[in-house]
Amino acid sequence: MLCVRHIYAFALRRCQFRTLSSDTLLSQLTSCTTEDQVFDLVGKNKAKLSEKHVGSAISLLWKFQKEKSHLLRNIDYVKNHSQFLTLRILAENKIEFMDNDLLVDTLYNVLRFTVEAHDSLVEELVMEAWRRLERFSLPTLSKFALCLNEQQMYFSPLIGKIADIVNVNLDSIQDPRALSVLMISISSVISQNFRDRLIQKAELLLETVNSINFNHARRMVQFLRNVRLTYRPLLEKCNKVFLENPSQLDLENISLILGLYQSLQFNNTEFRLVIKQKLTETIDDCNNPVNFTRLFAALGPMAGQEVRERLIANALLMVEEFNCHQALVVVETMEEMECRNSHLIQKIASLLHKYLDKYKPTELAKITQALVLLHCQNAELYTKLRRLLVGYLQVNVVPSDISMLTRVLSMLPSSHVDEVLINRVDAVLPQCNLSDLNSCATALVRWVRHDQSHQQSTSGPGAKLLQKLSNCGYQRLQKASDLDLLLEELKYISGEWFEEILVEETISTCQRLMDQITWMNVLEFSSFLIKTNYRCTPLLDRIASVAVQHMSKIHPSGTYTLLLPFTVMNYDPPQNEEFFETCIQHFSSHLGCFEPHLLVLLGYSLAVAEYFPPAVINAIFNVDFLAKLDAQLETLPDTLNWRVRLRLMELNRAVCLECPEFQIPWFHERYCQQMQRKGNGSTNTAQQQIHRMLGEILGGSQYAKVSVLTPYYYGIDFECILDKNKKPLPYMDQSIVLADLVQWGPDIQLRGKKGLPPGAQRIAVEFLDSKAFCKNSCHLKGEIAMKKRHLEILGYQVVQIPHFEWNSMELSSKDAWMEYLKKNIFETKCMLRVYHWRVVHEC
Repeated sequence: MLCVRHIYAFALRRCQFRTLSSDTLLSQLTSCTTEDQVFDLVGKNKAKLSEKHVGSAISLLWKFQKEKSHLLRNIDYVKNHSQFLTLRILAENKIEFMDNDLLVDTLYNVLRFTVEAHDSLVEELVMEAWRRLERFSLPTLSKFALCLNEQQMYFSPLIGKIADIVNVNLDSIQDPRALSVLMISISSVISQNFRDRLIQKAELLLETVNSINFNHARRMVQFLRNVRLTYRPLLEKCNKVFLENPSQLDLENISLILGLYQSLQFNNTEFRLVIKQKLTETIDDCNNPVNFTRLFAALGPMAGQEVRERLIANALLMVEEFNCHQALVVVETMEEMECRNSHLIQKIASLLHKYLDKYKPTELAKITQALVLLHCQNAELYTKLRRLLVGYLQVNVVPSDISMLTRVLSMLPSSHVDEVLINRVDAVLPQCNLSDLNSCATALVRWVRHDQSHQQSTSGPGAKLLQKLSNCGYQRLQKASDLDLLLEELKYISGEWFEEILVEETISTCQRLMDQITWMNVLEFSSFLIKTNYRCTPLLDRIASVAVQHMSKIHPSGTYTLLLPFTVMNYDPPQNEEFFETCIQHFSSHLGCFEPHLLVLLGYSLAVAEYFPPAVINAIFNVDFLAKLDAQLETLPDTLNWRVRLRLMELNRAVCLECPEFQIPWFHERYCQQMQRKGNGSTNTAQQQIHRMLGEILGGSQYAKVSVLTPYYYGIDFECILDKNKKPLPYMDQSIVLADLVQWGPDIQLRGKKGLPPGAQRIAVEFLDSKAFCKNSCHLKGEIAMKKRHLEILGYQVVQIPHFEWNSMELSSKDAWMEYLKKNIFETKCMLRVYHWRVVHEC
């Protein structure tokens, strides 16, 4: 007992001495204003430095760096200074005396100076922190987790232990900063249930805590990216935080958020418009490569023509200053912008050529794809790219890397398959998932066709490997037992090989796993089914059933994805009315959560299925919405911009024709005229055959018109007119204007200014190629059925000639074709469609 008392007294005196004698030194440290002053003080007082002095000195050194811009920071100078080494040695010797906060702060600050994870100080700090883990406060725990994340210890047992602590204490966490940091740090080791609890907690804090700031929301979005979940309610709340803090939307944060949104396929018009304005205003201020590269990547894809030209002009002036990373970012952005400035393409290609040896395989793949899609002409560059890619392919053993390298190699000009490529792909086939197999197959198909075009054998090594690859695909599908994992592999699959070889087996597998379609994956499954263009009624019925039962759990904007396969494939499920009405009721009170372009696409999709909810139609066809839509379209990629404008026109046409009681004006006359001027009038062989035969059947070419434009700008292949006795009327005797102004009679039949002779009937003859049908069905797609409906409203008798009938064995002679045309034109009853459209009334 006496010994213990003596030890305690000595420890107490030691602590008192250190505390009393440290005041002056600590004050001197805090009064330093430069790194050299800190180092000078450390050099003169090595023997006097306590753990607090050491921690304060390291913290102060990092504080000086934070106050500088990135260009002015001198981290290497500090890290390599002799006195910084002294501080590291002292810190390692005094770890046991550090309290919890000081321990983690020291680790955090040391890592700021890029001290390696295998450094003895870092290792000792981590081990000591692990021993104290249970005693850490929440902010300290989150900071330690961040340090582990920076050391790429994503799957460490230590991260698992932290996740367990968070799981136990989640309900009591009220600190949004600590929670958001922990969410990112433990995202690699959590279960789906734990993930959902974290998201719910984040939502709750965003709704209830007033101190949510920009970085908290940014980290929550980053968490969603890490777990690859586009959870719209949380994204929308975080997006609101970003918009409420415009002063923090600097170039760096904008670039980061845009990257996160892009990976999550999340779009918000208000955010894009705000940042577009901010970025445009900074063009003249971005006069260094770092800032300009960020600006170019963020603004380029959403900029108008004038701003793009300014960006390209600035890039030309600065291109020689780009480092290897900046050159890569610029060429990827040029690909996204579909840049056609040959001078910039040539300059960036030359710069990339200089840096090629510095790039990793994935970066070389990105460069290859970008240069090919930009139509870059540089044989020397492509030769070196091929040599580097083949070199990496020979030593790589990761299936996804090998499939990626194989795919981009096949994109190179004059690419050909050789034994090295065949052997590398063959070696990893059993380990490849469906996405990897698809990439390899795409490359092999290109090579096989190249060989065939050079009169080489169709049974060469490439063709044989393609067959083996297809067998591997079949086997993988037959072994699949988890629908979610299967959908993950199928997410980015597309192309001829999948459509021709695997799609039927894939659909069969999905039917086998159909019971695993739930409200949580039904949107993803619906998206996949649309992509296949395969009309599988049991799967469609399952989607409808899940949607009706669990609609309240699905985000309102997700109803577009749910409805799309039914409208595109023109399929009514058994509970059709209930399904559509449930979807409509679900989104009708949440139209504000739809992006403008998505609401237009939804309205069009419903119109294809003959549904015209007043809430949707009135929301779209008003001046404020259309102005907002125009503003949004300026920020969207050209392809999506074009598609949305086309769908708006088609929706406008459908409403005018099918629902005149809405009194929506037709305001797409000029748009249609512009589209007509841009279009081409090419015809295929079957259409040319039909044209010649129509002339023979009707009595001459003057009885049939080709490529006719109807009111509301529907294009039809052929038109003829029959009188009341089914006799063709020659157009030279008819002063009929096809695009007359539209008027409505009491019977809701459409007529022109100049009517037809009494009892006469217009006949529209349409040749339907494979695009008019689902892949596995003779059933018309929704948009083709809608066109027929509209032509009948316009007064036509519609004769549709499916390609599979015209090209069938039964119609293998001219006489058979002639008889087929006569039967469809003359023997079909000449009566107008009695049309009923479905208008869903608001409650």
